[in-house]
Amino acid sequence: MIFLSEMASMIFSPSLSSPNLSRPRFSPSRRFTTCSRAPLDVRCRLVEPLRSDNGVPPRVPVLLNGVLSGGVFSVPKVQDVPARSDTRLRIFSGTANRALSQEIASYLGLELGKIKIKRFADGEIYVQLQESVRGCDVFLVQPTCPPANENLMELLIMIDACRRASAKNITAVIPYFGYARADRKTQGRESIAAKLVANMITEAGANRVLACDLHSGQSMGYFDIPVDHVYGQPVILDYLASKTICSNDLVVVSPDVGGVARARAFAKKLSDAPLAIVDKRRHGHNVAEVMNLIGDVRGKVAVMVDDMIDTAGTIAKGAELLHQEGAREVYACSTHAVFSPPAIERLSSGLFQEVIITNTIPVLDQKTFPQLTVLSVANLLGETIWRVYDDCSVDHEPYSTLDID
Repeated sequence: MIFLSEMASMIFSPSLSSPNLSRPRFSPSRRFTTCSRAPLDVRCRLVEPLRSDNGVPPRVPVLLNGVLSGGVFSVPKVQDVPARSDTRLRIFSGTANRALSQEIASYLGLELGKIKIKRFADGEIYVQLQESVRGCDVFLVQPTCPPANENLMELLIMIDACRRASAKNITAVIPYFGYARADRKTQGRESIAAKLVANMITEAGANRVLACDLHSGQSMGYFDIPVDHVYGQPVILDYLASKTICSNDLVVVSPDVGGVARARAFAKKLSDAPLAIVDKRRHGHNVAEVMNLIGDVRGKVAVMVDDMIDTAGTIAKGAELLHQEGAREVYACSTHAVFSPPAIERLSSGLFQEVIITNTIPVLDQKTFPQLTVLSVANLLGETIWRVYDDCSVDHEPYSTLDID
């Protein structure tokens, strides 16, 4: 029998096992010296792979919690590892207009981000992201349409959740910007709610805002962060161009004096059509009274252009005046369909040949009528989102500008 001491003497040479042998000390001057020892002669012996008995895979002892047990040794395959997306672009949707958000994500070839939004019994809103956004460029699609306060608060909480989740950039995509009409003081002791909402979005943690057809361009100056403003009316222009309407019969009508610049730019894009203006006086909020018409519409197809239709009082009374002045047909075109009561009754009363809107605000089934046509702005917003993410100019034709001055 060979004792352990004898085995040690057989394995280790006397020079290495000598107690007088000491480890050389480190010297700074020897830091870059090369080793003068001869290379070791290392040889490998090829061993056959482990065999399995009766189809049972070989087992290798595994130490689990201090207990030695037999376990199956397996290596995860490549397809077992979940694939990660190469892009850091994330699209999340609020509850205000999920259909539009899904169309935007489809245009970009992405899936909507997983997010949990619920409301407690007392009405408070709870938001939790169901996936990591650390270091990502996050775009939150949420119009602040009715109920405006609910959707606005939901957007603010979504922004805060992304900021606390260490998102690199947070862009609030607001197809319809609520409170945009409160952009100035028309009387004493009034608030400028548009500026207040802009401050709230900025303080919540948004780095950028993407808005569509703001009520007035000055609202962009209320934000202390970059604002990308796109127009949804070119989508309507493309649709009108597909209709068989003679360009000589067209006339673009502004329903009020404040929308003259918008209507003039629209008319320039629409075969440079002539312009007419409806002069009105407002006696109260959501109450309008038509006074007279500036321009000639007799025997023509009148296209009324506005940024939004709320109660439809302004545009309905303008249509009545156009019919009285001899207009052959009247079309109503608007980007945002708020459709507060009694808008549906006014729009479906027979005054309009067609009412053309976009889907910046979701249109419920009970708010549809035969003359209504809904166009999608998903491609417009999707292309703009990609250009913002790719650090490209958003000045892309034909959706970049209407030359509104």
